[in-house]
Amino acid sequence: MIVDGLLNDAAAVSHFITKGNRIMLTSTFVRRTLLTIVLTAGLGCAGDVFGADVKTEVKAATAPAGSAPEAQAAEKTKAGAADLPRELSMRPLSAYRVQPPDILQVEMLKMVLLPSYRIEVYDVLQIQMDKYIDNAYLVDWDGTVNLGSTYGKVRVVGMSIEAVEEAFRKHLSQVLQQSKVSVQLARTGGTQPVTGQYLVGPDGTINLRAYGVVKVSGKTVSEIKTALQRQLSQFFNSPELSVDVSGYNSQVYYIITDGAGLGDNVRRIPITGSETVLDAVAAIGGRSQLSSKKMWIARPSPSDPENGTILTVDYDAITHRGATATNYQIMPGDRIFIAEDSLVALNNEIGKMTAPAERILGIISLGTSSVEGFGIILPK
Repeated sequence: MIVDGLLNDAAAVSHFITKGNRIMLTSTFVRRTLLTIVLTAGLGCAGDVFGADVKTEVKAATAPAGSAPEAQAAEKTKAGAADLPRELSMRPLSAYRVQPPDILQVEMLKMVLLPSYRIEVYDVLQIQMDKYIDNAYLVDWDGTVNLGSTYGKVRVVGMSIEAVEEAFRKHLSQVLQQSKVSVQLARTGGTQPVTGQYLVGPDGTINLRAYGVVKVSGKTVSEIKTALQRQLSQFFNSPELSVDVSGYNSQVYYIITDGAGLGDNVRRIPITGSETVLDAVAAIGGRSQLSSKKMWIARPSPSDPENGTILTVDYDAITHRGATATNYQIMPGDRIFIAEDSLVALNNEIGKMTAPAERILGIISLGTSSVEGFGIILPK
């Protein structure tokens, strides 16, 4: 009906006031038409909004006490909210179980290679032989250790430490009568470090690169530490490490801000275990110009997936009086809903209703002004 009315008014503006088959466009008529449409659309929208509010209030007043599902849910929530954790009586969350896409920080505390380690290119060997040799030598690209022009080269790549000592002993016995040799691995060239940050992949694993893949999804930090030590024991002798969560990305809560007719805004925020309602509001920079002070927590219920628990929040009591009764501790999966300001919503609705009329009449008014500006005088 509104669209039909706008089209009829637009047609009326372009209609004719005829005399001698000539058309006269008057800006006064355009202004009156614009004013009439704006007032009509605004009053109609206000009537719809306030009419709906009045009907809701009348229905609530005439309904029997405790008959509405909302009233029953409110009573149930009120009865169960007495022992809920809040600002001054917070509770620690259960042991955090890692899930994608959390980030783990792994520190390698003890990194001793197994005796079965095979020498590789660019490893560094500490070689001692009585008073003749006592120095560190690099394993060259060709897999040999160069002891200098006096003692020559010895091939060591792919050998264990014991095999390397035997190879040096045989080689040096050709030059020296006594060749008691001691060899130690001073530094590895090809061993990759373990310390670093690891992102838990979509399959619930972390990639240790050269040391394989370890499944960590659903495990606590202590369980992950045990799993990593078991995996790394294939490469190191009794490895010791520390594990911590540096990015809590899998357990979150949501803040939904009603957009007063302009669309809702949803924020997804990681949870660390100590957030309250006031922390959640601070995380988004406070209430916006579209928001009212009416807010609540919608908490999912594992036992009843169709209906969650509603916890009403008294924002004025929390901020103005320092009350903590409704400053609840946030739990993973909570939805904090901040309702719209009804007056701002009404203003936005009126703006959406009148915008098409303003655009159409603006085009018509521009056309009329252009005709008058060019000095086109239509004869009567």
